[in-house]
Amino acid sequence: MEIEHLTWIGFIFLTGNSAMAIYRSKDDFYNISFVIVAYLSLLLLFWCLRSFERAGRNAPQRPCLKAYVWSLSTLLTCMFSYKVAAIMPWPVDLVVWGLGLSVVIGGFYVFFLYRDGNY
Repeated sequence: MEIEHLTWIGFIFLTGNSAMAIYRSKDDFYNISFVIVAYLSLLLLFWCLRSFERAGRNAPQRPCLKAYVWSLSTLLTCMFSYKVAAIMPWPVDLVVWGLGLSVVIGGFYVFFLYRDGNY
């Protein structure tokens, strides 16, 4: 199966799950907003990643795309950390936020500070 087909299958699966989550939360504006923002953020993230991969090594839009990818990844990490931490006891809550913070800081380091010649 080609990668293009797998991409469309993943997109359809994500869209279907998002639609089901919105339907199940039809009376809860906060949950609907969360699902919509997460869905749109994921779509933007995938689009930015694809654009980043297709851009040439010295393309002028490449640094901007890196910033978009990191920002969207940070947004999604914070959103999901908040949702998970809300249902956990406080010691696990601290672990969840600590792991989320380490992912955000590690992503910033890899995208913007680390230089090995590949990015």
